[in-house]
Amino acid sequence: MGTVQALPTLAGLLAVALGGALGAVSRYAVSGWVHHYYPSVFPWGTLTVNSVGSFALGLLAVTLNKYFSELELLRLLLMTGFLGAFTTFSTFSYQSVLLVQQGKVLLAGGNVVANVVICCVFAGLGVWLGQRV
Repeated sequence: MGTVQALPTLAGLLAVALGGALGAVSRYAVSGWVHHYYPSVFPWGTLTVNSVGSFALGLLAVTLNKYFSELELLRLLLMTGFLGAFTTFSTFSYQSVLLVQQGKVLLAGGNVVANVVICCVFAGLGVWLGQRV
């Protein structure tokens, strides 16, 4: 059984909305920057965003819980809003399907393995660092 969550408040909804807007804009900027400077059929921008976002989520989860557990709005703003919009798992999934449809099965497989393994490693590094802060 999972934990029971409280009903969303107006302040919570606004925190998620603000964080989400900033996260989406940041995802667009970072992914675009990576694709501009490292053009490739392989979706490096998405991998970069997912890796950085996974690291940040691991770090924030531990740090906010350890030092700011009473600041629920900060968690909603940064983790649910910003990082929820910043990471692009749905985009990664779609890009993998497109690569398969284009007959680039090895690239698609590499994309899946790279995103899952690298993002899990980065999330673990974030947790590890957060526990030492």
